This record gives sequence, C-alpha cells and structure tokens, in this order.
Amino acid sequence: MDRREFLRQVALWSAGLSVGIPCLRIGEARAAADVPPLVSHATGREYGALVERVLAPLGGMGSFVRPDERVVVKPNIGWDRGPELGANTHPLVVRALVEQALAAGAGQVLVFDRTCNEERRCYVNSGIQAALAAIKDRRLKLFHPDSRKYVPVEIRRGRAVKRLEVYRDALEADCYINVPVAKHHGLSRLTLGLKNSMGVLGGSRGAMHHNLGQKLADLATVIQPRLTVIDATRILLANGPQGGDPADVKVLDTLIASADPVAADAYATTLFGLRPEEIASTVAAHAAGLGEMDLARVRIVPA
Repeated sequence: MDRREFLRQVALWSAGLSVGIPCLRIGEARAAADVPPLVSHATGREYGALVERVLAPLGGMGSFVRPDERVVVKPNIGWDRGPELGANTHPLVVRALVEQALAAGAGQVLVFDRTCNEERRCYVNSGIQAALAAIKDRRLKLFHPDSRKYVPVEIRRGRAVKRLEVYRDALEADCYINVPVAKHHGLSRLTLGLKNSMGVLGGSRGAMHHNLGQKLADLATVIQPRLTVIDATRILLANGPQGGDPADVKVLDTLIASADPVAADAYATTLFGLRPEEIASTVAAHAAGLGEMDLARVRIVPA
C-alpha cells in the first residue's frame, strides 16, 4: 500500500474500527515470475557468526532492512524456560539479528512477544532480556505488549477466520522479521514460522486452535515477514511447545533463513523427519499463494 493509504488505515485503527489490510502477494509474485525461492541453512557453534553466514546467500541483512526503517524482530519468548530447553528462540540468535538490523541502518528495532507463561519470567529466563540489554543502542526497544495496542483487523482473504486483533507495532512495521524456534507442538505437530506469528495476536487465542492450520494461513495473509530465520540450534522433539525435559532436546546448531515463509517452514519440517505436506499450516499457506512448499521447486543453499 502507499503511504497515504497506510496513514488512513492507522487513523481507522486509532478509532477502533476494523480495516482490511492489503498485503503484498509475495508468494504469488514469485510464482508469476517463476523464480524459485531461496532457502539458506548453516551450522556452527558461534551463533553471532552463524546469523551472518545464513543471511549471506540472501544478500545479507541489508537486503531486508533499509535505512531508517521501523523493524520488528519477533522471536518466541512464550515460555518460562532456559535456552537449553529449546522452548524459546535462542537469545544469542535474537541478539545477532538485532545487531545486524541496527548495523543495516534501522531507525528503530522493536522486540516483543505475547507470552504464554508470566511475561517477566519469560523475558528473563529465556535469556533474551539479558542478551539485548548488552546492546547499548537507543534504537532498540524490548518491551512487554500493551493490551491497549491490539487493533481489530478484517482478514479479507481469510477462509477460517475473518477478524483478528493484531498488535499495532506488527502492523505498522516497515520490516517484520520472524524468528521462531523449531519445535514439536502437541496440536499442530510442529511450531515454526507461521505459528510464531500468533505472538502478535490479542484476544482469546484459544479460538485459533480449531482448524489451526487454516487460521495460521489466514493470519499470514496479513502478517507477512520480509525475512524468516528459523532457530534450529536446539530443536524440541517431544512435549512441545513448552517442553521442560532436556532429554526431549536435540542440539543441531543450525539456522534456516528465507524470504519465503512457507519454504522456510517446509525445509525446517525435514529436520524432524516429516514432510511439508504433513503440516496443515504449510499446506494451507501454500494453497493461499503465500509461498512454496514443494522442496523440489526451492533452491536450498548451505552457507
């Protein structure tokens, strides 16, 4: 949308009105051009360097963050668990992505999540609060979501849900970077990038759990990341999404990155011995034209 239309919609949000959000048809545009999406993956134990490596085949962070843009980096901070338990995005991965966005010239970098456990304990015990406190840059803001900033949004392309409350900062961001952790989920089998965006929703998220795969795809028509980086440094193989048993965690020291959120999820699925077509949200998002799930049509590049 152009700037004038965006400001008009912000005014409607402020008035508490429901609006339809025109979205960039990233997957559809790519399909029309017949350009295979690129998925990069890298493995290493130094996570700061690993982030830089996995972004390099995609052109680096400068290909996604432009000078003075307002950037949202959206990790999973949902659980009162330490980094070793694989329930949240690894703090060193989050820190490195924030540092990269700042170095690319972002005007502001916002980091937040609507947690499932008590928010202060999640931010502290995940290690993310301390990791970001080490970045002495006034452009960075880590915060707990404000309940007053959820705005009603009409999901124009929604098949299973037509209206959701979405956090205003996620809607207004110039650049939304999705940073999920790859893990088992008792209902959706896996939680990856598409599911991670539930952390920008207000209201009763329990209502999402009926026909969850399609509803996640519906949400993805509105919240479309410019970049997805999937944290597979530690993957939770069972008892997700909260975990709690170190025996359920497998250390892979791996990151996956793509501009195509569906392709990123599809490739991450293979780390669990599953196929993309076994994950309902991946199938529904592909059907909606939001990205590619057929890995034979994806360019997969080790970094």
